[in-house]
Amino acid sequence: MLFVHRKKIITTLLLFVAAFSFGQSNYNYLDFQQKPYYFGITLGINRSDYKVFRSNKFINNDSIIRVESVQGPGFNLGIVTNLKIGDYFDFRLLPTLSFSERNLQYTAPKTIIPRERKVGSVMVELPFQVRFKSAPYHDKRAFVIAGVKYSFDVANESRTRQADEILKISPTDFAVEMGAGVQFFFPFFIFSPEIKYSHGIGNVLLHNEALDQSTVLDKVLSRSFTLSFHFEG
Repeated sequence: MLFVHRKKIITTLLLFVAAFSFGQSNYNYLDFQQKPYYFGITLGINRSDYKVFRSNKFINNDSIIRVESVQGPGFNLGIVTNLKIGDYFDFRLLPTLSFSERNLQYTAPKTIIPRERKVGSVMVELPFQVRFKSAPYHDKRAFVIAGVKYSFDVANESRTRQADEILKISPTDFAVEMGAGVQFFFPFFIFSPEIKYSHGIGNVLLHNEALDQSTVLDKVLSRSFTLSFHFEG
């Protein structure tokens, strides 16, 4: 669905920035404009799932007739490091601790209720982003972001101690990110709500030829939507 509407999303984000690109800088913005860098904290909530690709063995499999991913909730807590690159660009590093849940559902023949495989993760994330900002208008600036993210699941070790019958997911992941938001300049801090989409670029499935839950899948990619609230200054 995201692929189908990709052009609409990109066009909307560009129009969103353009809408804020006219106006004059003023008030609190001028104080923060003098700083070459600043720090902050970020709080967020996320919805995460997997994009699953079925393998050739899925067609001939007689124990699983359907595989799908279901979104799960989570939240984020992190640190913001922002370095200005001119008047309209920033380089950002946001070390984050992310708690998320992703679910895979397997449906067997002649059954109604699918068997669920929950993957609860505690991720240490290192997103590297470039941010483009509009011209300020009444102490507000719209922005769009793009970047890459490395993640490591610190809870993965406890899962690997479980039985071999459980599907295994790699503890490391790489993803690309895109998003948009608005900066609100206050006398002592900048408040920035932001919405972001992340899509994994590496297969996180650890294949197990002895497990049907694994052989029916070719690859699994992570996905997440995050609503963040940055407090910077």
